[in-house]
Amino acid sequence: MSKLFSRLGRRRALQGAGALFVVLGLLLWWLLPLGEEPPSGTITFSTGTPHGVYQKYGSLLRKAFKRDMPELDVRLQLSNGSQKNVARVATGTADFTIAAADAVETYREDGGPGAGQLRGVARLYDDYVHIVVPRASDVESVEDLKGKRVAIGLPDSGVRLIATQVLETAGIDPRKDITPLPDGIDTGPERLKRGEIDAFFWSGGLPTDGLTELADDFELRFVPLDAAFVARLQSRGGATRYYRPTVMPESAYPAVQHGTPVPTMAVSNLLVTRADVDPRLTEWLTRTVIRSRDRIGADVHSAQLVDLRTAIYTDPVQLHEGARRYYRSVKP
Repeated sequence: MSKLFSRLGRRRALQGAGALFVVLGLLLWWLLPLGEEPPSGTITFSTGTPHGVYQKYGSLLRKAFKRDMPELDVRLQLSNGSQKNVARVATGTADFTIAAADAVETYREDGGPGAGQLRGVARLYDDYVHIVVPRASDVESVEDLKGKRVAIGLPDSGVRLIATQVLETAGIDPRKDITPLPDGIDTGPERLKRGEIDAFFWSGGLPTDGLTELADDFELRFVPLDAAFVARLQSRGGATRYYRPTVMPESAYPAVQHGTPVPTMAVSNLLVTRADVDPRLTEWLTRTVIRSRDRIGADVHSAQLVDLRTAIYTDPVQLHEGARRYYRSVKP
């Protein structure tokens, strides 16, 4: 009898081990489709400024790429922002980047070098426009910025592009009617605290660390951009069609908003590459971007908004072939 139980025990153990191997095999198949070896080599990823969402998101993506593709060396490049990022990828000095849709379209409209080679990998999350002033400021609308010292973003940044559009829509010439200053999220908050500027523009995911940190020890508020203003801006045509009216939810910066949403505008961010980048590499990167959403979203709230259903909409550029392969592979 004991021998019978011993044989049954061994059989069940073997069956259990077999089931475990099946599960592990399926997991391996899910992680490494068709048993492929992960891509290797070196790529350059252009991000953004310190304290901005692009840089933080890019750093966390690099860690995710390392987990899925251990032999891939991902080198991050700091950048002034979207306009510089688009130019780097288009001209081959970077392989992948994050950039706002309006900056991509502006580069294409201007006929920038390599514009026709730009391709989309994924639509990621939205940037929200912030116009930041001290709480005691007399600035209540964009028009009130006339005559003020205003930081309009770094040269070649997406912030500079948006600030220029917003100011001109309000009838303000950024070169003559304000004192324009080239500060971004890296230096703008401290200069506002010291009283060296009266306001600064920022366009970024919610919340942006640099603004959360500023609100910890400085009383600030956001100048609203209502839907009627955004409609006027959109009527300028061109890349302004990528702007849409929205509200900054009260949960974005509780210490600033005190339970009140702020009307503003948003623009989509895209993960961008070039047509000549290896399709297999791009397919793997696309997979990692989508599957790392929740892990990265724990640190970068904006990443939680990456959605498989909307990721394929990378207008104004068409999908890269490698990204297309991934989306087809997971299509229901």
